[in-house]
Amino acid sequence: MIEIRDLTKSYGDFTAVDGLSLTVSRGEIFGFLGPNGAGKTTTIRVMAGLSLPNKGTVEIAGIDVIEEPVRAKAVVGYIPDRPYLYEKLTGRELLQFVANLYRREWGDCQERSLDLLRYFGLGDWIDARIENLSHGMKQKLVIVAALVHDPAVLIIDEPMVGLDALAQRQVKQLFRRLAAEEKTIFMTTHTMSIAEAVCDRVAILHRGRVAAIGTIAELKDAAGSPGSPLEDIFLELTYEDGSGTE
Repeated sequence: MIEIRDLTKSYGDFTAVDGLSLTVSRGEIFGFLGPNGAGKTTTIRVMAGLSLPNKGTVEIAGIDVIEEPVRAKAVVGYIPDRPYLYEKLTGRELLQFVANLYRREWGDCQERSLDLLRYFGLGDWIDARIENLSHGMKQKLVIVAALVHDPAVLIIDEPMVGLDALAQRQVKQLFRRLAAEEKTIFMTTHTMSIAEAVCDRVAILHRGRVAAIGTIAELKDAAGSPGSPLEDIFLELTYEDGSGTE
């Protein structure tokens, strides 16, 4: 469903992503982990069609995101790490606006959107202005907006930011439900426990390159630490002395 080949992205003399290659299957929840500055957001911006690479290709559902960006965006739901909302709109108006962006009729998207709003406890807030919602409620609304057109792939940069424990559980359960519907989820997170709880596989990125990739169990076995938390494996791979400082 997602095929990244030899992806390279530089900013001047700094190489943010260095020859990255990986494949994500249909219905898979894939965790993209790494310390700050490892190249995660840069990779996601290329996948979402917001940045052009210096080299390499990205295909989503068989569509080249560089050669056919509009067609690729039609099958993707994207949630950035700092989403922007038009706060003078109501929730309903925002979702209608997003549906129109994807050239979808609101009538075709309304039932799914309302079901998701009710799932997150936002059903009674759909006609409230976004500026009156709490931060967590806005974050849940962003997730609903990314799913309004029923995308085949969901790309998320830090999905749990600003969410309380209940909302985090709801999001994890939603991801599992989407995966069961054969939707593909590509997500970054700094919270190792979330990656362990929901991801089928993870890649650990270090200085723009994949340091390790596999299931959680495979990574632990490869490190010779089957009983260790993922956080220990992560630190060993991404910090020079394993102490949390490079």
